[in-house]
Amino acid sequence: MTALNRVPSLMVRAGTASALTLAAVGGSIVVPGVASDASAATMATKALNIAASKKGAPYQWGATGPRRFDCSGLTLYSFKKAGKSLPRTAAQQYNKSHHISSKSRRAGDLVFFHSGSYVYHVGIYAGSGKIWHAPKTGDVVKLEKIWTRNVWYGRIG
Repeated sequence: MTALNRVPSLMVRAGTASALTLAAVGGSIVVPGVASDASAATMATKALNIAASKKGAPYQWGATGPRRFDCSGLTLYSFKKAGKSLPRTAAQQYNKSHHISSKSRRAGDLVFFHSGSYVYHVGIYAGSGKIWHAPKTGDVVKLEKIWTRNVWYGRIG
C-alpha cells in the first residue's frame, strides 16, 4: 500500500491533519494505544519466519518448543519470539485473535481448523494457500497446503 492510498484512512484517524501534512511526514502518524498495520505486519512476518525456522522439529503433544511442538505450541512459541504473547490452546488463540475473512488473509495470520464451532488445529499462514504447522504425532513441523475449506482466519495485533 502506498502512502497516497493510506491518506484517507489516516485523515479519519488523525482528525484535523491535512493531506499535505500527512504526505510531508511520509503518510503515517502515531496514535497512542493503536498498533500500526506496519508494526503488526512486521511482528507477524517475524512469527512466520520463526515458525519456518523450526522446519523438521518433531511433533509432541503439549510441547511449546524450542525443539518439539504441538500445533498451538508452535504458534505460541513463534509469536512469543516475535514479541507477542498468545494463550496456550488453538481455541484460546482463536478467541484472542481479530477474526478476518479469507480475502483479507496475509502471511503471518493464524489459520484455525474447525468442526462446527470446535477449533481443533492452528497454523501460521505462509501465503499461496499454505501454512506452517505441527500436524500430528509422528510428523514434523512443515509447510503444507491447506487441505479443507473449514478454516477461519485470525490476525494477531
